Amino acid sequence: MKRKSVWLLVIIFTAVLWAKGGDWFQEDIQIQGDTPRQVSNLKQISEQNIYSEFVVLAERGTGRVLMNKRGEKKIYPASLTKIMTVLVAVESISDDSREIIMTDDVFHTLTEQHASVAGFLPGERVKIRDLYYGAMLPSGAECCIRLAKYLSGNEEKFTRLMNQKAEEIGMKHTNFVNSTGLHDPQHVTTAKDLEVLLRYALKNPKFRKVFQTMQYRTGPTGKHPQGLLLRSTLTKYKNQLKPENGSFLGGKTGYTSEAGLCLASWVKIHGKEYLLVTAGARGDHQTKPLHVLDAESIYQGL
Repeated sequence: MKRKSVWLLVIIFTAVLWAKGGDWFQEDIQIQGDTPRQVSNLKQISEQNIYSEFVVLAERGTGRVLMNKRGEKKIYPASLTKIMTVLVAVESISDDSREIIMTDDVFHTLTEQHASVAGFLPGERVKIRDLYYGAMLPSGAECCIRLAKYLSGNEEKFTRLMNQKAEEIGMKHTNFVNSTGLHDPQHVTTAKDLEVLLRYALKNPKFRKVFQTMQYRTGPTGKHPQGLLLRSTLTKYKNQLKPENGSFLGGKTGYTSEAGLCLASWVKIHGKEYLLVTAGARGDHQTKPLHVLDAESIYQGL
């Protein structure tokens, strides 16, 4: 009798799963919107094909969240970390036309860590502002480390500035341990905290200019007489990311095997600006760009 009861419960449980279309295990996605059409569009998109495990879509002006998929869960930010690195630098440095030397110690561990670099060389004398673009566009780790050493003497001390800024602006679940986003189990944040960071950072005119730039040539140096041409990691997706009824204003990608494919972006659609943070999409730089496909889909719902 007991065995029959167990089997009956299994059958009922299975039937409930099938009735729900197999969605019983899916995370709830919270949707808001300005109009019933927008709510319907975003809901339909979220139910069909969102590859990223973590998503936060918000209005830039008000911070109101329109889509939230596990936005308060801890994630690894990968190179989205560099948004904070550049923000701290532009807020701290008054004369960014000053030239500094790319010291040898900046490069010591980057190759073995498989870090992305902008292309600056040991001994090269570069303008500080060129390091902003090097960190943000091609995601150059050497630029982040040099800025950290310039401001604080070493990267560990610089992360204290990063964490102080995070606390100041309301990033409640964030802890930075490096300036680059290279993986560390203690280097964590959330998609919601990253949206808070980007919304705050875009208020700074210097940061905003860097974030909007897709291509930039540095000033001439002894190592690069013609300057160094820096291209955003989003350059090849520029047309794909342009919304049908608006414009793509800027973005920053991130990737580590632990973090997955990540993207923080800023768009203007129907005259209103939005911020989108996605993280945890499967794949790598050689696979289909699921983080870009998510952004493209979500923009269509606005």
